[in-house]
Amino acid sequence: MNKLPTEKLFSLGRVLITADAHDTLERADIAEAMGRHAHGDWGDLRPDDIRQNDLAVREGGRLVSVYHDRSQTTFCIITEADRSATTVVLAEDC
Repeated sequence: MNKLPTEKLFSLGRVLITADAHDTLERADIAEAMGRHAHGDWGDLRPDDIRQNDLAVREGGRLVSVYHDRSQTTFCIITEADRSATTVVLAEDC
């Protein structure tokens, strides 16, 4: 297992959440996942997607992470390539 950096790897920009995600997810679970995302823990991704995110951090691409809240609801955190915004969405909207 790789050790995560102690500082954020990239700017989250403006943080947004869709209405469905807001109504469904626990705030604490969102906050924990947001911290993981910003530090390069991409959650439940396939190895190819992890490598793509790692490359996007270095070269400036879109970042997508997948997490599960305490009720096992799957959600995504998406940071735009220009780092202007990060959005929390339910998996079916990802």
